Amino acid sequence: MRSTLLGRRHPRSGSWVAHLALHGALLAGSVLMLLPFAWMLSTSLKEPREVFAYPPVWIPSRIAWENYVETVSVMPFGRFYLNSAIVAVSITALQILTSSLAAFAFARLRFWGREPLFMLYLATLMIPFQVTMIPNFILIRYLGWYDSYKALILPPAFSAFSTFLLRQYMRTIPMDLDEAARIDGASSWRIWGQVIMPLSGPAIAALSIFVFLGAWNDFLWPLVITASLDMRTLPVGLSAFQGQYNVQWHLLMAGSVIALIPVLVVYIVAQRWFVEGITLSGMGGR
Repeated sequence: MRSTLLGRRHPRSGSWVAHLALHGALLAGSVLMLLPFAWMLSTSLKEPREVFAYPPVWIPSRIAWENYVETVSVMPFGRFYLNSAIVAVSITALQILTSSLAAFAFARLRFWGREPLFMLYLATLMIPFQVTMIPNFILIRYLGWYDSYKALILPPAFSAFSTFLLRQYMRTIPMDLDEAARIDGASSWRIWGQVIMPLSGPAIAALSIFVFLGAWNDFLWPLVITASLDMRTLPVGLSAFQGQYNVQWHLLMAGSVIALIPVLVVYIVAQRWFVEGITLSGMGGR
């Protein structure tokens, strides 16, 4: 015990060096990752002549708050915000509903061909979005949904990845609960709604955050499927600051900061579930 205590009081010098090197590398990586955000924030407060000044100006000589006022006045930013909020919230709610129903069927119900059907559904993850974009666009035009909320919301409301994530979590819930509920006369709908869904709270919370962030930042599909300013979302609306011959960088960065606020709020409020989601989905490299 004495040697153990001494070992605690006097750790080896090599371990201290390793810890210092590790923390130094992590600190350098953190600074490197934060540099683009700092540059965006700095540029949003600069006058146009300082944006590309050499040497680079990190702290503006005069804080140009009017960039934010001009950004929200030259574009219907309120409409962009409303569209992004409606689309992101609707996609999140619908995708959780459809994915949880599909995951419940694949994880809790026994029927012929269940595993091959799930493998086939999972194989759709291998198809890039660019491959299905044109058929989806033609279908949307055929249905008369072009430049509408239906076109923005309904195609992304189904996800094989979300189904896979929830199915894997639901498989960890004991089947005894289903059997006990069926003995009491519960139907599959009731087991899904009153037994499985309440117990899948952590996975649903984590998935909701991922889906909301993905829908909020989506650019390509809203760009293809909308034409009027009234239906544009925030990422597409920001692209209007990029002209053919010049880019209004100070306004573009101010708009980017405004668009980033809801994402930061969601991340700060739901940080615990965000980390759990990385663990559940295996995206942490474990």
